[in-house]
Parts: sequence; structure tokens; C-alpha cells
Amino acid sequence: MPDKEQTLAAAARTAKNMRRAIITMTNLAGGGHPGGCLSATDLLAVLYEGFMRVDPQNPRRQERDYFFLSKGHAVPALYAVLIEKGFLAPEEIRDFRAKTGRLPAYPSCELTPGVDIASGSLGQGLSVANGAALAARLDKSDRRAYVMLGDGELHEGQVWEAMMTAAHYRLANVCAIVDYNKLQLDGALDEVKTLGDLRGKWDRFGWRALEINGHDLSAIYDAFAAARAWPEGPTVIIAHTIKGKGVSFMEDEVGWHAAAPNDEEYAIAMKELS
Repeated sequence: MPDKEQTLAAAARTAKNMRRAIITMTNLAGGGHPGGCLSATDLLAVLYEGFMRVDPQNPRRQERDYFFLSKGHAVPALYAVLIEKGFLAPEEIRDFRAKTGRLPAYPSCELTPGVDIASGSLGQGLSVANGAALAARLDKSDRRAYVMLGDGELHEGQVWEAMMTAAHYRLANVCAIVDYNKLQLDGALDEVKTLGDLRGKWDRFGWRALEINGHDLSAIYDAFAAARAWPEGPTVIIAHTIKGKGVSFMEDEVGWHAAAPNDEEYAIAMKELS
């Protein structure tokens, strides 16, 4: 198990850098989805600093852990952590949504080292994670498959089919992360289509369901550690988060689901994140 104190110190630095990179990317590109990137930042920082077994020098190494960003519109958050871990150069931040470069608007396995799924069409990531986990079982490997889902994405029926599959095959090497910020493109989640007792639903589908504050680095660490140690089947981490976390005028504002900060807003945000 990774050292908790060292992981949390590294994750705090990484999360701060990631937030600055997300704001910079979306500002320069004039587009993106900063709200859902910022809500996912702390989760990705702890995951990559403490638990993901990956090698930036050999991104396709077979014996690695997989991360599937099912909510592909939040890809600036993934690019930001890949920069922090050395998969991408810091100057590539300017290539987000550019015609050239390795940082397209949605994830690409072909273009970007460290990306394991081409996503954007919602609802598919957990199915892919199940496939990766079953392949690891056939290989007698301890590879793990992590998948991040948006809460609005859970309206997709394929997610629930994949939940049943993972439980049926007792895929203990699958860990799902729900970025539960309670806002989506069309408004508040409960107004569009409520998820009700979300933890209870995952539990009744046969998962071990953990519920945490998705911005508490220590709680995030403990949840990933518990998921790794659980041998009986798949684990879901339901992480209560705040859309736009870290930038005051973006926090809990649905308008920042899909909007880019202008230069004035960029300056304010970067000052807050300094």
C-alpha cells in the first residue's frame, strides 16, 4: 500500500497544478467543460499519486493499471494529471482543442500517451473496464481497472447493465468512481432525473459502495485503499463533489458545465489558485 502521508502531500501539490492547468487550457481554447474537470481533480490527483501503476516511459506496458474516463468531456482534468506524471510536456497545455498536437477535445488512445479509452459518448466506460478486468483475470494478472463516471452519465442504461456484469463476475479488480457533483448540462440532477438512493442502488446491484467527500484527500486515499483490499467483488466510490471546485465564481454553478473563462475570469481564477 502506498505511504499515505507522502501520497497526500504529493496529491495536494498535483491537484493545485491541475486546477491551474484546467483553467489555462479552457481559456486558451475558448471552450471545454471546466466545472466537471474541477470537481474531479482531487480524485484523479490521489489516484495517480498513490494507486495507479503506470509508466510514462512505457505508456502501453501490458502490466499496468487502466484508467477509463467515461465522462470524456472532462478530459482537461486527465491531460492535467498526465502532464504532472510526465506523460505529456507542460508546454502541450496550449494544444488543447488545437488542430495539431496531442490534446484533442475528447480523449484519443491513438494521439495521447496515457489515455486508455476514446470517450465522449457517455455510458460506455464501465463496460470497457469490465472487459479489461476480465482480460486481466485470463492473464492471471493483478492489473486493476479504474473508471470515472459522471453522475448525469448514470442516466445511461448501459451503465446499469455493466454494473450487473461486474457483480456477476465478481470483478474485484474494477473500481468505479462517481463524480457526484449533482449538476449536469441541463440543470440540477434531481430536477432532470433524480438518482434517488444512489448508494443503495449500487449496493443492491452487488457492489461494495463507499460514500465520501470527493475533496477530502485523506478520505479519497482511504477509499482507494479499501477498494484495492476488497477481494469479493467490484467497488464503487460515490464521491460527493462541487462543480467548479476551487474557483469561487464557478463553484456549484451549472453554467460552467460547458463554458470557457474569458481573460478577465482567467485572471481572477488563477489568482485564487495561486
